[in-house]
Amino acid sequence: MKFYVYILTNKHHKVLYTGATDNIAKRTLEHKTKKYNGFTKHYNADKLVYYEEFLNGSEAIAREKQIKGWIRKKKIDLINSINPDWVDLTYKVFQIETKT
Repeated sequence: MKFYVYILTNKHHKVLYTGATDNIAKRTLEHKTKKYNGFTKHYNADKLVYYEEFLNGSEAIAREKQIKGWIRKKKIDLINSINPDWVDLTYKVFQIETKT
């Protein structure tokens, strides 16, 4: 089983939300459809701009906590390291999930 740490933002890049999941396609869709009340729904954070894959859930959770502890600039640098244009990676993760 794969696990993921991901970062979402809104269309103005005003907020950053970090989460962890074992099904990134499903979780991203839940954020996009505003399925649950909470931070991402309130701030319209539904644009997937970063993710990492792990083989172990505890490693993913540890990484999530690490990133959540960072200052905003460090998170932005992380996103820019793999996604400098901040494109929505949702389509990419749906391709990943349908191949596994």
